[in-house]
Amino acid sequence: MKTYKCVCGQLIFFRNISCVNCKRQLGFLPDALVMSSLDAESDGLWKPTRIPKVQTPLYRKCQNYWKESVCNWMVPKEESDPFCIACRLNETIPDLSQPENRALWAAAEGAKRGVVYSLLSLGLPVESKKAHGASGLAFRFLADVQNNDGTVSRTLTGHSDGTITLNIDEADDIHRETVRRKMKEPYRTLLGHFRHEVGHYYWDRLVRGTDYLGPFRDLFGDERPDYARALARYYETGAPVDWQASFISAYATSHPWEDWAETWAHFLHIIDTLEVANDFGLVGKRLLSAPDESDGRSWLSTGRDDFDGVIRAWSELVVALNSINRSMGITDLYPFVLSPPVVGKLRFVHAVAYGDAPPDASGNAVVPQPASAAAKS
Repeated sequence: MKTYKCVCGQLIFFRNISCVNCKRQLGFLPDALVMSSLDAESDGLWKPTRIPKVQTPLYRKCQNYWKESVCNWMVPKEESDPFCIACRLNETIPDLSQPENRALWAAAEGAKRGVVYSLLSLGLPVESKKAHGASGLAFRFLADVQNNDGTVSRTLTGHSDGTITLNIDEADDIHRETVRRKMKEPYRTLLGHFRHEVGHYYWDRLVRGTDYLGPFRDLFGDERPDYARALARYYETGAPVDWQASFISAYATSHPWEDWAETWAHFLHIIDTLEVANDFGLVGKRLLSAPDESDGRSWLSTGRDDFDGVIRAWSELVVALNSINRSMGITDLYPFVLSPPVVGKLRFVHAVAYGDAPPDASGNAVVPQPASAAAKS
């Protein structure tokens, strides 16, 4: 997520709602993918200051912005839906009669908008189930349920047929850290949850039944064996001792679908973090990662969006980021190993996300441009 400037020149960020300098209200314009300061018009309409004046588009605030204070996205005047493109994906929101749920919901919505921004930036289809039925995407924010007999019905975070459910307790930092320690995970974040779960959705949307399926099975394995049994086996026996040689995480070993979702999430981690690095001026900074590198060229460049450029830039950047964290006495920001098989899987995800022909293990395209890529336009 890039940083932006208010019309007054003050730096503004993705989740801001007002400028700390001039006090103008701010909003994110999803059709333009920019944050902008806003000038008030009549009838609840706003004119963004970042759009060229010859266009003079007008926007309304998302209903979850002006009414619930859990959003900062705008809706083009011409659209009839009261919700922004991110909030209209909501199927169920938390019970707001419970005072603590509003803050948890706001945190969850912030993370969800982060992943929706990524999907829009990639040109991927972001369509609600309300408008597009079975092919659409929906979010349910739910809590555990206290039953009359004193037992608790747990809400599981996960994906099913395009519906992503989040246990709202995951928005509580203490709860999430407790679960992370119990599960022995290197990190656990709301944004990471959403990136992982939308990976399942886009596997259904972009891989299932397409020319990508065969190459997927070559890289990730055959997804047809029983999924529930595979997960049960993983939770009983854990990951193989040598899992880091071929997988991005221990959980990725449980089933090819989870391997895909974990790899998809890391692809979004990489793309989004590199965007921020470029936006903060790291382009052109030389980060030596091998003794024989002496050409003075940095791979942190907005002009390199091919996979090789992306992965090389990421390899440079995480060395610097992890070193900075260590200098503060903090654990590594990115405590993962990108082995050659993992890089091959990331290359495949990159091809699917951009609608390119899928690569084989050596990185060569193996089939023509798949017809399924047209679904992204």
